[in-house]
Amino acid sequence: MEEFFTWSGLATYAGALVATILVTQLFKEVSFIQKLPTRIFSWIVAFAILILANLFTGALTWGSAVLSLVNAVIVSLAANGGYDFITTEAWKKK
Repeated sequence: MEEFFTWSGLATYAGALVATILVTQLFKEVSFIQKLPTRIFSWIVAFAILILANLFTGALTWGSAVLSLVNAVIVSLAANGGYDFITTEAWKKK
């Protein structure tokens, strides 16, 4: 692996998921972002990543943009669930 991320990698489920987790965790404490619920912010991040990945890979169409709305929900929920799982006390006790 020569690069951390590529646009085509970010267009995949795994790439969008990792990037969404990282960006959300990095920016969720910024004062004006703190006013948003974290789950909404992570959806916005996931949607932006998917739209930009489609744009820079030349795959952005109206259809892919609409699908990005739904795919961002899947990526965001997975990112939030993974973070919740890692930070729960029940998991830490095992």
